[in-house]
Amino acid sequence: MARSKMQVAGLAFGALLVVAATTYVFVAPYNRIAGVRIGGTITPPPADFTAVYKRATGMIKTGGFPPFVVNVSLVPFKDGFITSTRPDGGYWATRARIAPEGYVRIGDATFAMTATEVTGDAKKPYLQAMFGPDLSRRLSGGVIIGESEPVGEWQLFLWTPR
Repeated sequence: MARSKMQVAGLAFGALLVVAATTYVFVAPYNRIAGVRIGGTITPPPADFTAVYKRATGMIKTGGFPPFVVNVSLVPFKDGFITSTRPDGGYWATRARIAPEGYVRIGDATFAMTATEVTGDAKKPYLQAMFGPDLSRRLSGGVIIGESEPVGEWQLFLWTPR
């Protein structure tokens, strides 16, 4: 039985969609495209994250549905990890506020964590952990190279074990 050109085109398109969806689930996140799967091995948290980890690029998975996994810069802090984002209404920060129970992955270790936004004067020790002890220039209008927002206006989150 011969298939029509439309049937063959439909099957090819369907196969292409399956390959694209599978690639997206197992390869993303990358660059600015979020993923849905964080991977890694669920690991018990250390007593002091700064004793075990150094600043690195890792992944966060925010709570809620659908899953949302992005690459971020992770700064270890005694109680967990600090992440930050520009104050531009970014999606992951909004999701972390709405559904704070998520995951953080660094290397192959994945931790069940809760995100807490740090605001106001409480930001200072976290900003010092990120940028060093001399914050006067950065907090009085100093900016990160290539960015236009002053560092003090960035949105900061502390991810702690749950």
